[in-house]
Amino acid sequence: MTRLWDRNEPLDRLVLEFTAGEDHALDDRLVAYDVRASAAHAEMLRAAGHLSDAENGAVQRALAEIGAAHARGEWRVALEEEDCHTALENRLTAAVGEAGARIHLGRSRNDQVLAALRLWLKDELAALAGEAEGVAGALDAIAARQGALAMPGYTHMQRAMPTSLAGWTGAFAAEIRDDAAGLLAARRRADRNPLGSAAGYGVPVLSLDRALTTRALGFAAAHEPVTAVQLSRGKAEAGALFEAALLAQDLGRLAADLCLFATAEFGFVKLPAALTTGSSMLPQKRNPDLFELVRGRTGEATAALLELLAVTAKLPSGYHRDLQLTKKPLFRGLDSASAGARLLAHALPLVEFDEARMRAAVDPSLLAAERAYRMVVELGLPFREAYRRARET
Repeated sequence: MTRLWDRNEPLDRLVLEFTAGEDHALDDRLVAYDVRASAAHAEMLRAAGHLSDAENGAVQRALAEIGAAHARGEWRVALEEEDCHTALENRLTAAVGEAGARIHLGRSRNDQVLAALRLWLKDELAALAGEAEGVAGALDAIAARQGALAMPGYTHMQRAMPTSLAGWTGAFAAEIRDDAAGLLAARRRADRNPLGSAAGYGVPVLSLDRALTTRALGFAAAHEPVTAVQLSRGKAEAGALFEAALLAQDLGRLAADLCLFATAEFGFVKLPAALTTGSSMLPQKRNPDLFELVRGRTGEATAALLELLAVTAKLPSGYHRDLQLTKKPLFRGLDSASAGARLLAHALPLVEFDEARMRAAVDPSLLAAERAYRMVVELGLPFREAYRRARET
């Protein structure tokens, strides 16, 4: 096994384990995207005369089969390979010989990983936005089913004014849809093609057709100038995590309400057995663990964002190995938000609201503001006088 940078010198095992870290495992989710980017790069090399038609054909077929074998679970990136780029090129060279050895011409692992990561991130943000829409749709279904039910609106955790279940679900649905729009907007920084920037300063002698790879990979534009590419590292990732953190916050607040509404003191929500767990000590308990964990995991995307920003803060320009450490928080933060969204979209259709308990909670005192406004409209009183009378009624 050879690494892309090997100088035929032994590498200390502890150094390998520390420098590769978890990259080999993390990179498994990037393999399909590295295959796509490598195929586009090979086609560009063919167009520039650096690969023959026959060599490019062999490379394209081999890349497709290597990617398919990975998707079938037939191989995974090993620690000794460090990353998906080495794993892919080693297998490609074993399959097609010298043509595989030509594939790295005009690129570095620096622009290679960023191309794969941006392609993955565009897809991941679209998927997470779709999952957010799934939660909003589940809230819409509750409103269609039981939305007319009256319930108190709260300020300072105290009953304030009457509202309806549709008002409560509609508020969360609107904000979660806003989160979905934010996630889609966050793809902007990921939609620029880094291929051709190589190690960060372009490629000497060669003339690379960056427009070709940009079109082939569906990027909106090439990232220019090439010297800006490495300086941009972490920004698309941070933008994605920021939007994911906002989504996670809304999911957590929704879950917090459901936990509160499911208490015996409120009794607004009925949770089916399938959504609850029990107590090892208290036989009567039905615990809303899943909603508590959605609430508790709200901090994961925020923590991931802060971790990522801490890596990139105050780095000098150019590439630094520190940037490898941005992948783990990115994956972890987006995975956490995705898990919460999928769970709530699955659970919400099973939640029922207790009409009698909700109606009983809407006591006459909640109409005080309405009485004050009626006195302003019907009697022409100044609001402060109406407020005083309503308070004393």
